[in-house]
Order: sequence, then structure tokens, then C-alpha cells
Amino acid sequence: MDRRRFIKLSALTGSSATLASCGNPEYHLIRFVPEDKLTPGIAVWKPSICPLCSAGCGLNVRVMDGEVEVLRDGKLGLTRMGLAKKLEGLPDHPINHGKLCTRGLAAAEITYHPDRVGHPLKRAAGPGARGDGKFEEISWDQAIGELVAKLDATDPKKLAMVMRRQPGLRAEFMRQFAMKFGAPEPIAFEVFGDDVVRRANELSFGSYQLPTLDLADARYVISFGADFLGTWNSPVAQNVAYGQMRQGRPGVRGKFVQIEYRMSQTGANADEWVPVRPGTEGVLALGLANVIMKSGARKAADAGRAGTLIEGWGEGLANYTPQEVEKKTGVPAARIERLAKEFAEQRPGVAFAAGAAVAQTNGLFNALAVNALQALVAEVHFMPGVQVARPRKIEDVKDAQVLLVDGANPVYASPQAAKVREAIAQIPYIVSFGIFIDETSVMADLILPDHSFLESWVQAMPESGARTAVVSMAGPVMQPLHETRSTPDVLIDVGKKLKKPVDLPWKSFEEMVKAGPLPARAQAERPLPRGEAGKFAEPQFDGNPNEYAFHFLPYPSQALLDGSLAHLPMLQELPDPLTSAVWSNCVEINTQTAEKLGIRQGDIVEVASTQGAIRVPAFPSPGIAPDVLAMPAGQGHENFTRYATGRGANPIKILAQITEPETGAVAWAATRVKIRKVADADGSLVLVAGSLTDYPPEHPHR
Repeated sequence: MDRRRFIKLSALTGSSATLASCGNPEYHLIRFVPEDKLTPGIAVWKPSICPLCSAGCGLNVRVMDGEVEVLRDGKLGLTRMGLAKKLEGLPDHPINHGKLCTRGLAAAEITYHPDRVGHPLKRAAGPGARGDGKFEEISWDQAIGELVAKLDATDPKKLAMVMRRQPGLRAEFMRQFAMKFGAPEPIAFEVFGDDVVRRANELSFGSYQLPTLDLADARYVISFGADFLGTWNSPVAQNVAYGQMRQGRPGVRGKFVQIEYRMSQTGANADEWVPVRPGTEGVLALGLANVIMKSGARKAADAGRAGTLIEGWGEGLANYTPQEVEKKTGVPAARIERLAKEFAEQRPGVAFAAGAAVAQTNGLFNALAVNALQALVAEVHFMPGVQVARPRKIEDVKDAQVLLVDGANPVYASPQAAKVREAIAQIPYIVSFGIFIDETSVMADLILPDHSFLESWVQAMPESGARTAVVSMAGPVMQPLHETRSTPDVLIDVGKKLKKPVDLPWKSFEEMVKAGPLPARAQAERPLPRGEAGKFAEPQFDGNPNEYAFHFLPYPSQALLDGSLAHLPMLQELPDPLTSAVWSNCVEINTQTAEKLGIRQGDIVEVASTQGAIRVPAFPSPGIAPDVLAMPAGQGHENFTRYATGRGANPIKILAQITEPETGAVAWAATRVKIRKVADADGSLVLVAGSLTDYPPEHPHR
């Protein structure tokens, strides 16, 4: 027997004698032979890559000798091995420059989570319904044999693959497997996606990707809805660059203006916070451009291709005078003129749009308008050599015979109106590669758990965050704790055993990573958008405003993002930067509006759309427009470990299935709702900072 698998039973004589003296022991202490040779008390630092978002930040992992509970050959026991004790930013990494966000610091909890799936699971036979969470353990040989048999019996065009968006070789591996099997390309699923921004950048600048913001050298920044210091794009890289803009140049401090209708963490850092009516951000951008061109500071031709996409650009945007823009946006004309003058004079300037500004039915227009404003004053930078998957609708899985799910949870993160749960429930055979049971994997027939990122080879090719192309790769920093396997390695094994083998050029994912990025593949030129994307159209909202009086704004949680991190207790414990809520969520309502409706902090309210209703505590806030309700995503899980299940409400659930017409992206800011109080505060809203009204206002300074 291999020494690494040799088991010493009853290694501690004293413990065994104590157990035996009490009669038949309930268990034997199993101690495995140590798996690493490390000096106790001496740390070893190993590189890795943070997997919690698509930014691709480099990690420096502190590894030390320690004792840990592991699963070996189906037996639970103890061993000594190198354990990841702490995650830090990797010094000199071109994306995060040695820094790391709180989410990245919490990533180690994935590996040590008590609810990890430690071995293959098969849906238990019997009368139970799919999704009842009843599974039985099987061996890897059985699991792979069953998957091979299912794929052999499946029409290749009826295989569907859904994964979370993850730029890098893992996504490319999945694409290669699908292509060589004969299946459609995998669906990269994300609810708060940026497909509208990418499409606008493709039309304006020829690059289907997110920009690398030149914040460090900027003297004036205007953000249209982008929470770039919190959750959008590459937050750590953008925070580093923002700090340079504000404090890194002696005698120069750039100005920052945030335009949005609910104050975000980014908005709270702005010099000016400008509220705007939902869906009119593009109109405001063209109003600023009108003033700049009229003043002679810049000419229409300076915007190049981006300007030609906007109706009336060559004539100076005569329909977007400050007075006309004020009528549509609610921003005073005098303020528009002042902001435009400042933006034109303080060069270089940076303007960009994301978030709720592009999550509208006219989101592409808003993004194109902001692109034109940016092109008018300065060029836009994109990381070279990046290829991003084109969007496909999650509803495309409905005709599949076999579904493979890798890291995505579309059942939780899709509007109820999209009927994703119903579509997936009809698929005859579902395989999940998740390491946790969530709302999607609980419906699987087979769960083949992946390693955690600390236990496997990892690679990242982010689409933004640096001026040059960045490719990061790293090997495992520790041995696997459980009987898990690398998902690409599993599919390589499966592919070899098929009747019609999938001929992949690698023997393992390690080999693929070490071989480096694949040559860029040619992409077909996409035509200009249908209709008049460069002409303003009033945003459309689901819900009659006479009945549904409020715009509803779900947004990514600072800690939990879209809900994919709700299973990590460190992040549940992290106070929201604006409400200070922990282990709970709430709906934000304007303070004066709440007072008119008789709603106080913590009161239980019902928020209802045409698609359904949720009940959640209320949080009156001055940083939100009077006709808007806002709510962080992340809570409201029905099945996602002990730390997230049954906690709070899911705002995505009640969104209408309304889309941006050119890209098909869900317009997640285009739903209207109504609100009513249903009960007094019951203590379910947990705030670290207490109430906004606990303390009297400060006396004015004289």
C-alpha cells in the first residue's frame, strides 16, 4: 500500500484506552501519515489567484504545518499537512499590486467550509422529487462510468453547459470540450452582467470588452452608475488607481463626480453626487457634450467613430441643450453647464457607464452616449489580447438532454419570470461540478465535486485592470482535504472513455496551464445594432406607475456580490458600508418617503412587482431618490449551506423578464414595485451601527 494512503488505526494509545474503558467506542480515531514535509512554525508563501470575481487578483498564500480533518478512501480522519493560513495580495502583481479586497481575504473559507461536498454524490433512488436534496455517496469510478454512459447515449447537440463567467483557460477548456463533443458553446451566466457595456465598446471603439480606466492620471472623473470602488469590473485595481488620482500626485487632486439615483459605496466617496432619473444617464452625457462642443473646447470630429453613432452629433447635439436635458433628467441646467466646463478644462478626463445606467431597456443608448462623451475629451484604453465570450440566454438550456453546470447558480440568480427552475427541472440528466449544494446543484442527478482553488492549478486572463495583457497561473498551495477532483481532469478522463472519444490535446489541466494561452481565435464582425441605438428612446418599465409607484433597484452586495458568496461566514459578518447590516438584508427607501408612509427602520414591508412579492425589513436612507427602492442581492437562498439558507430575501426573484433589445441582457433596473408595511420591526434586521437616528445632528461649526 502507498505510504501516503497508509492508515494507522488507534494511533493515540491513551485515547483508545479511554474509549475502550467506556465500552464499545462510537468511533476509532484514524490518523493518516503526514502528507507534507514542513517545519512546524515556519511559514512558506505560495502564489495563487483569487477566484471570487473575474478581476484575477494575485494572491500570496501563507502555508504552515498543521493538523486537519481529511477524507481519504472514504474514511474521515486526521493528518498533518501544509495548510493555507492567510491570503494576502501578491506584491508587484500587475492587477492588484499587493492589495486585496475583503472578499479576497475571506476566500480561504471555501477550502475549510464544513458544508463542502467531499465526494461524488448521486441522487437517491425512490419516490422523492428532484431537488429534495437526497443524495447517496458513490465512488469516482461509478460516477465517471455513469456520466460516460449518459454522454454516449446523448445527441451531441443536446448537451448544454452552463458556467459562471471566468476569463481564462478554464473557460477555454470548457469551450474546447463542447466543440470537440459537438455541443453548442457553453453559456457564461451572470445576472449583473456587462454585455451591454461590451457591445457599446465594440461599436464605439472596436473592442468587445470592459475598459481599463485611466484613473491614476485623470484630473476629472465622471461615473455614470458604475460602482467601480465596490463591485464593478476590477475593484482592487481601480481602488489603487483612484488612490493615486486623489493623493499620489503632489499638488494635484483629481475631482470625482458620481451620477446615480441610489448612493453606492463609490458614490459616497465622490466630491459631487448627482441624482438622475432612471434611464436618462445617456441624455445627461449628451447634455455635457453639447456644452463642451458649443463652447469650442472640443470639436465633434474629436470623438471619432464613437460620435458618429449618436444622432445629431455632427450638428452639435442641438436637441440636448442644458435646458432640454434638465426636463428629462431632473439635473438643473446650471449644474450641467458647470460640470461640462470643469470636465473640458480639467484634462485628462475619464467618463464611463455601468450598473443601473445600462441595465435599462435603453441601456445601449446610455452606454454609447457616455462613450461619445469620453471619446470627445480623451482616448479609451483596453487590455490587449482579450477575448470575451458572447452572451447566450440561460433559457437556451430548455431543449437539452444533459446539462453540465460549472460554478453557476442560475436557479437562484434568475428572475422567477424567466422560469429557469422549471426549464432545468425538465432536463433528463443534470451534472454539477460544484463543491457546495446550492439551488441549482440540488437539482442534479450527479455531483462531481471540484477541488477548491487552493488545491488545484489555477489560471486567469482578466479583460481589464492593466494597460498590458496579464496572464497569471499557479499550482496548488496545499493537498486536497477531501476526495475531490479537478473538473477539467474529470472531463479529460470522461472524454477518453466515450465511444467517440473527445480528442483533447492535454493529459491534464496542469499541462494545459503550463502550455500557456491558446492562439486567439477569429471572431466574426458583428453588424451595427438593429434600429436606432444612438437615438434616445424613453426607458420602458414593467408595471403601471399608477399602481407600482417605485423604481426597483437590486444591486450587487458589497460582501456577497450576486449571492455566490453568501455561504462564507466572514462575509456575512461584514457590515454593509452604508447600512451596516450583517447576516441580513433590507430594502432602502428615501427617508421622507418612509415618513409619509409610516415606515420606520426595521419595519417589515412587502415589496411587490407584477411578478411576485418579498418581505424584508425597511431601511430609510437619505441617499436614495424619493421614487426609488433599492435592495442588495445575495440573501434569500433556499439551499446554500448552513450560513446562507433561509436568511433574508432575494430581490432578483421579483424582477420582470424585460431585456435590452440589442444584446438580450436582462434589464434588471427596469422593474417597478409597490411597498406596504405588514408588521413592526421584529429584530431580523441586524445593524452594527444601530440607527441613523440614534444620535442628534452635530451642531453647525461657527
